[in-house]
Amino acid sequence: MIKYVYPGSFDPLTKGHVDIIERGAKLADRLIVGILMNATKQPMFTLKERIRIIEAGIGHVPNVDIIPFDGLLVDFLKQQDARTVVRGLRAVSDFEYELQMAQANRNLYPEMETIFLCTNVEYSFISSTVVKDILRHGGDISHLVPMESIHIIEKILGGKENGSGSADGN
Repeated sequence: MIKYVYPGSFDPLTKGHVDIIERGAKLADRLIVGILMNATKQPMFTLKERIRIIEAGIGHVPNVDIIPFDGLLVDFLKQQDARTVVRGLRAVSDFEYELQMAQANRNLYPEMETIFLCTNVEYSFISSTVVKDILRHGGDISHLVPMESIHIIEKILGGKENGSGSADGN
């Protein structure tokens, strides 16, 4: 079975992420969406919330598993019995960073390969950072995030504004 891993924080999932997931899933028997739990970052959405947002946004893609991880990507690949990472590129500036990461990871795990997929041009300006900034200012994200995910995000943010949202960071 060919397994690929698409790692990221997905805070939150965007249409650009969905584009890469749909296309990456066509290249492998299983695509594992690895949600990084990065202790150095303060996410807008908890891990459980990010999983719910991703599940809603990619429910139409049948061969995808969503699995959280922390630590090194190469260790996660080995745990999942995978050797290939899928990464999306929006611009040349993404490539420089992604190339460094791919080379560092390959140094740690020589059997590993990284496949770069260029994001569809209509999504090339979208990032989770942009989405979060728009959300913080009450703007419309309907053109940036899958509609199925927007409903989950609205419920989550509505609960947090009412004091009932999760504050555990997980």
